[in-house]
Amino acid sequence: MNDALYEQLVARRPKPYDLPVRILVILVIVAVAILGMPYIGLLSFVIAALIALAAYYLIFPRLSVEYEYTILNHDLQIDVIYSKSKRKSLRSIDIQAAEIIAPKGSPRLNSYKPDKIYDYSSGNPSAKAYAMMLPMDQKNVCIYIEPDAKMVEHMKQWMGMKMYQD
Repeated sequence: MNDALYEQLVARRPKPYDLPVRILVILVIVAVAILGMPYIGLLSFVIAALIALAAYYLIFPRLSVEYEYTILNHDLQIDVIYSKSKRKSLRSIDIQAAEIIAPKGSPRLNSYKPDKIYDYSSGNPSAKAYAMMLPMDQKNVCIYIEPDAKMVEHMKQWMGMKMYQD
């Protein structure tokens, strides 16, 4: 049993709309509570509290995102973690099925035209992200991940000549 297991956590950089969304939700809650008072009385505070609960459980957790990559031999599992507490499995990939794995922006990727792109990287332009080209459901799919050096070595063991480090 020579299984190679490695896990890595990558925090997504806050997107430009995260702060305005938070401010807008808070303003809506305050507006419902204050402006609704003359029309529906104390019921406006109940509605504002329900909106606040919905925002706390549904909107705000989606603004704090981390991706966890788990590689076991040639199987890559990608999970998303919302607000450091809620985990959801996004994708399980057999990396040997990939046509190519190369750094994002590499000229080696120019001949591949993906139908769909999934970005599971931090979004930091200075970080070294890799693109994996995979055939899925009769479509070409590109998946962006941001592995560290140890994970790249694990992937290289299984990918061989289809893995480029430019």
